[in-house]
Amino acid sequence: MTVGAPRILVSAGEPSGDLHGAEVVAALRARWPLATIDGVGGPRMAAAGASLLFPMERLSAMGAVEIIRRVPAHLELYRSLTAEFRRRRWDLYLPIDYPGFHLRTARAAREAAIKVLYYIPPQLWAWRPGRARRLAAAVDRLAVVLPFEPAFFAGVGLEATYVGHPLLDRAPAPSREAARASLGLAAGARVLALFPGSREQEVRSHWETFRAVAGQLRASGRCDEVVVAVTTAGRYPDPGQARLVADPRTVLAAADACLAKSGTTTLEAALADVPMAVAYRMHPLTFAVARRLVTVRWVSLVNLVADREVVPEFLQEAMTVPALVGALGDLLTHGHPARQAQLTALAEVRGRLGTPGASARVADIAAELLAT
Repeated sequence: MTVGAPRILVSAGEPSGDLHGAEVVAALRARWPLATIDGVGGPRMAAAGASLLFPMERLSAMGAVEIIRRVPAHLELYRSLTAEFRRRRWDLYLPIDYPGFHLRTARAAREAAIKVLYYIPPQLWAWRPGRARRLAAAVDRLAVVLPFEPAFFAGVGLEATYVGHPLLDRAPAPSREAARASLGLAAGARVLALFPGSREQEVRSHWETFRAVAGQLRASGRCDEVVVAVTTAGRYPDPGQARLVADPRTVLAAADACLAKSGTTTLEAALADVPMAVAYRMHPLTFAVARRLVTVRWVSLVNLVADREVVPEFLQEAMTVPALVGALGDLLTHGHPARQAQLTALAEVRGRLGTPGASARVADIAAELLAT
């Protein structure tokens, strides 16, 4: 390695990884202006200064049929990267999330004596702790984004550093006033936000119930406006008076409360100081399998970070219209004890998430590894 000019490969397999990867590439470039930074990723990583070797669009897929169709592209890239690892083309491999592919390539890199720093590694604490041995064989260090993860990984013999959550590094969201003005909402309206999901299957599973909940809350006078965070993958039939908006940050900024599927959206709502109820429904057989594999008590990241129930969760048969109407009606009512208690707890969660600078801390760990 040339001093001050390391050779680094950053790899992302889907849009969220491309976004996080772009921030990491920028941080690496700031530390080493003369570094060679190659990438498997998308347009954000390229704009940040990575030389793309392989577009992630050939990897990313949702749904069983699409995944099968992408297998040849995964194999092609795996073989190509393995050959380059053996030639020692890079000094450091930095995979981001996307564990199915990255665990295999990370192990190939490490077998070639290339340092491996895994950013946002597999959530073994939720699903399959027994895979820790496989992860240990594939990495030198982990950079994790949830505050309870270092203790878990230390318990299975892996060195993990909490770098903070990348959501904290985003540009400031619009103010409540600006968000409502842009959506044409009255300043004093009680606004419910709906986040039925980003994938077609999620939206199909949740939309009818979410829509019915919003309709009943409006009809009972506990809600004045409904705003739905939509994606191109979803279909939202008969939205009624609900406003369909493709900018989730504006939707959250305008909301008094939200109904969200489990996932990163719950942390985004916590950061926006928006009380929420969390709901999720999947195929009964899939849920039966998941229930046997899942090792955590809660599904929402907010509750996992707090290590207690901060937000109510409604899963499978518990995801009923009456139950959700009851919970959200209270959360939409300013001054209600349930709303006040959740707002207090969300402030605690934000405190646990730390401070901005996740990507810079990843670059710090990279420097430590390259110095050894």
